[in-house]
Amino acid sequence: MLRTHLNRLFAPVLLVCAGVLANVGAANAQSAADLFPSLPAMPPMAPMAAPTVLHSDTQGNIRFNSSSPYDLDVLLHQSNKAAPTAGMGRLLLPPQASDATPVPAMVILPGGSGVMPGREGEMAQMLIRNGIAALVIDYYQPRGINDDTPYRIKLLGASEFDVMTDAYAALRALNRHPAIDARRIGLIGYSRGGMVARMSMDERMRAQLAPRVPPFALHVDFYGPCFEELRTRKTTGAPLLSFRSGEDASNDLVACAAAESRLRKAGSLVNAVVFAKAGHDWDSSEPRTMAERPYLRGCTVKFDANAIPSVRGHALIPANAKPDRETRIKLRAQSGKLLGDCVKIGYVSGRDDEVKSASHSVLMHFLSSQLRAGE
Repeated sequence: MLRTHLNRLFAPVLLVCAGVLANVGAANAQSAADLFPSLPAMPPMAPMAAPTVLHSDTQGNIRFNSSSPYDLDVLLHQSNKAAPTAGMGRLLLPPQASDATPVPAMVILPGGSGVMPGREGEMAQMLIRNGIAALVIDYYQPRGINDDTPYRIKLLGASEFDVMTDAYAALRALNRHPAIDARRIGLIGYSRGGMVARMSMDERMRAQLAPRVPPFALHVDFYGPCFEELRTRKTTGAPLLSFRSGEDASNDLVACAAAESRLRKAGSLVNAVVFAKAGHDWDSSEPRTMAERPYLRGCTVKFDANAIPSVRGHALIPANAKPDRETRIKLRAQSGKLLGDCVKIGYVSGRDDEVKSASHSVLMHFLSSQLRAGE
């Protein structure tokens, strides 16, 4: 039904497919070793705070218990050694939400830059207008990172597995909110957050991070990179809707099609939408430009049975590496020499109102069919 909806409404502006070859512009290569010539000082973790007690009318800034495993092997096999973290986010409820009429909800994960004007906030407002609660996660502030922190330090200071842990911690928290239907909570992410929204479909993540609550009802990936291969053998069974574009070099469309194919084989329905002429961050308020940011293309980070990542057969983490956060940050900063020419700089990014409108229409059709928001 989603494919029919897309073909009818948006055929002039997008392609819907399982795999698309795109002619994207070549990005300037930069030595990965230059990204962190010396290990920068990481900001200290924020002090723990008590989780918010949730009542039927609770909204605004909330806190919940989370942790910072940093790497996948710690998340899956040494979670007791992950640093405790006070997860946080901003929750918005539609007017009709109450303990008598609980509503569906979406957890929203920002990209590597954090919350961007015109993106997460507008999405949250659109959701509540449609009867869906929205929780926008801030995964940086609890880890001592603020708006003034340089982009590359942000990426180093909070890993994708920290973000995933916060997402599932938010799921656990929303399960305790009387005005939210625990079986109708979805996850949506942008860029880095989109990558996490997609990878969190792995049943191992749910089993480790939120085993006693219903899983996310659905997952939405807005232009999340596809350079990590988790060895997902079984998903939670929830569906995925992914959005990508033909002029966004940070998304390798062939790699993304392969990742989505693996998720289908592992048990989930996957719909992929590719906008031929859009770039990255098309739903932000930033003007369309060439964003001078690093990304990976041409390398696949593969995780073995012990959740140890490698590139081109070279392990990025020693098998006996200490699980503490300082050690893991140092290892990631030093891994650049193994990435070599896979590190690129610069990709087309910025607002495209036509694509934003089209993607939001497709998204709401998907949510209404999966969450039945009108119930």
